[in-house]
Parts: sequence; structure tokens; C-alpha cells
Amino acid sequence: MEISSPPRSNATDLLVSTSSDISHLTELLTAAGLELGPGGTDAHRPPRRVLNTPRYAAMQARFDRFGSDGITMMCSTAGLQVCLDMGERDRVATRWAALHALGPVLLAVFANSARLGGRSTPWVSARTRAVLGTEPARTRRGAVSGDPAAEWAARVLDTPLICWRHGGPDWTAPPRVTFAEWIGGALPGVPTTEDMDYHLSTMFTPIRPRGYFEVRYLDSQPPQDWMAPVALLIALFEDERVVDEALAAAQPAVGRWLHAARVGTADPRVAGAARAVLDLGLRSLPRLGLPTDLHDEVTRSLDRRLAAVPAPHGGDLR
Repeated sequence: MEISSPPRSNATDLLVSTSSDISHLTELLTAAGLELGPGGTDAHRPPRRVLNTPRYAAMQARFDRFGSDGITMMCSTAGLQVCLDMGERDRVATRWAALHALGPVLLAVFANSARLGGRSTPWVSARTRAVLGTEPARTRRGAVSGDPAAEWAARVLDTPLICWRHGGPDWTAPPRVTFAEWIGGALPGVPTTEDMDYHLSTMFTPIRPRGYFEVRYLDSQPPQDWMAPVALLIALFEDERVVDEALAAAQPAVGRWLHAARVGTADPRVAGAARAVLDLGLRSLPRLGLPTDLHDEVTRSLDRRLAAVPAPHGGDLR
């Protein structure tokens, strides 16, 4: 199941309208004897594809070359995605850098996928482990530089095709042919802007630029506790001064994606950054102007997360 809210101009409207959608979906599922799962992975069943469409058949054919992570990502994971403005032109690179710096911190704080396919895993976020292992060219984090648009464009062009839509029922692309090579004549026909848009939809990076920033590194949360990470991200990116502070607060954990996915805030560097980021988020939350009941609910959730972060101690996980 997927709920995709329309853009909202303020946090209150977003949280209230999405809550209403979740309540409606919950009622429909209850009537059918079903309920929303609480985690970011299917804790009970092995992955099994049920959508028999050309796109998903081509995706599985591509991902199976790299192992089992791809089918796991496709069939057994669920994420919470938050879309944020890119900001003014002179702030795009900083906001991009901040979102990447915050990735290990927030995926650790909100890790919610330790079980997979009926078994406990050694990962607090088995979803992140599966996504990052699916196909590195397509799922690893983006490059952080002063010109993220140029870096992203080069990466997209150099990424192999998953789907080659050429009129037949089989969309499986020839192995290793990149979009740039298609432009250069490696495949029949000339790719269109629609083909490029479709290729972009097969990029599964932790942050995906789409004219805005689509943050994709959070595990799905329990139905009653999804608002806290959403409100936290909005609070951290509502004011450019706070963005700068968030970037600085997250620095100790930069690049520690697998550490965070494996042990969460048990990693001392991630824990230190998490305390600073959560404290900053709690101090910034009043700027959102949430109604008292929503503000209190989000605050309680973030306070609980902060209290669960281990206190400083010696040692370092490498």
C-alpha cells in the first residue's frame, strides 16, 4: 500500500491530511480483516513478486544479477519518504549536503526493520541494507559537491538502463548499456525526454532530486508514530540557519550509512550526532506552529528517541 499526499504549504496541513488518509486506509483494511504493518520490512514472509508487469519483470531481471537484495527491496521493504524544497539557487548545494550528512543519523534514530522473512537479522535497518546492496550504481548515496546538479546529471547518464521500452512485452534492457550509450547509438532508436524521465524513476538513491529533494532513507514507521521524523525533517529545513546547524551537527556521522544500518545509535559517532541533531530539531520545532496536540505528540516521540540514544562513552565502531 502507498499513501502519497499532495504538496502542502505548511506542516500542520501535511500532518493532518496525511493522518486522515491513513485513518481511511486503516478502516478499509480493517473491513477486509487486514492491518497496516508496523515495520520497514516484511517480518513474516520471504520476498515474492506479485506484480506481473513489464517494468517489475525487467527490474527483477536486472537486480537478480547482483544477488537477493533487489528482490528483497522490491517485495519486502517499505519506506517513509519526505519531500522538501531545494531552496534558493545559492542554497541548493548546502541543503543537498545537509540531507546526506543527516542520512546515517536519521536512519539510525528511526531504524525499524530488524526482522525480515520470519527471522531476526543482525541489522537494525535491514531495509537500508537491502536497498544499498541492490545495485550500487543505482542505490548508493549521491556525490556531495558544490555542483550537485552536474554530478547528478553525469551519474544518471552513466547508470545502466533497467527498462528498454521498445514496443514489446519484454522491457529487459541489454546488460550494462547506459543511458549515455543509448544516446550514442548503442540501441535502436533515439531516446526521448520521456525515456529520460522513465530512467530517472529507476534511480533509488537515498535522496533523489526531482525538482525538489525526495528523502528516501527512512524506514516506514508504526502507523501511530510516523509524524515525528516528518516534522523533524521539516523543522531542520524550514530555516537556512538551522540547515547550517544541522549540517554541522551531523558531521561526526558523515558517510556511516552501513554502520548506522547495522547497529544504529550503538555506533558512538552516530550517537553523538544523533543527540545534537535531535536537540536541534526539538529547539526548532516551535517554528512550525503546530497545534498544541500535534506539537506535544511529536515532542514526546522525539524526546523518547533522544532518551534512547546511548550516553557518550569510549570506543569507536569501525
